[in-house]
Amino acid sequence: MNHKNALNLFAGILLAAVALSAVPSVHAQQCSLASVAGKWGYTYRGTIVLTTGGVPVAAVGRFTLDADGNLSGTQTRSNGGVSAEETITAKVTVNADCTATGNFSVYQPQNGQLVPVRTAVLAFVFDDDSRELRAIFESLTLVNGPAPQSLPVVITVNGKKIGSPD
Repeated sequence: MNHKNALNLFAGILLAAVALSAVPSVHAQQCSLASVAGKWGYTYRGTIVLTTGGVPVAAVGRFTLDADGNLSGTQTRSNGGVSAEETITAKVTVNADCTATGNFSVYQPQNGQLVPVRTAVLAFVFDDDSRELRAIFESLTLVNGPAPQSLPVVITVNGKKIGSPD
C-alpha cells in the first residue's frame, strides 16, 4: 500500500469514527411503578358488542397513579349517547418493558352513595419516557345486575401524563 492509499484509508476510518460518535445512543426505555406514577389525562373510545349490534362508547377523564400501583380518578362516559359521571379505581402492575395490566372498578353515584357498575381489565404500554400511555380493554363485566355479565368490547385508550404524583 502506498502512502496516498494509506492516508485515504486513515481519513476514511477517521471520518467513520466521527460520524458514528455523532449518532445518539439508543437505549431501551425502562419502566417501573415509580416512573409511571403521576397525574394523567385520557380519552377512550370504541364499541360494546351486543347481540343487537355495536354501541359506541367514549370517555374523557383523569386519574392519579401512585408508586404502589393504586389508581383513582373520575371520568365522564358516553354509552350510546347517554353520558354519566363515574369514579374509577384500579390496581396496576408495571413491567420493566413498559407493558402493564390494570384491574379496574367503576362506580356511579346513586342515592348519595357510589355503587359499583362494572369492572374491566386493561393492557397498557407506556412510552415517551413514561409520559404517554396506550391501552386496550381486555374484558368488561357489568356488576350492577342480578348476576355479573361479561360483554365483548373493542375499546382503546390514549393518555398523557399531566403532573407529578402528590
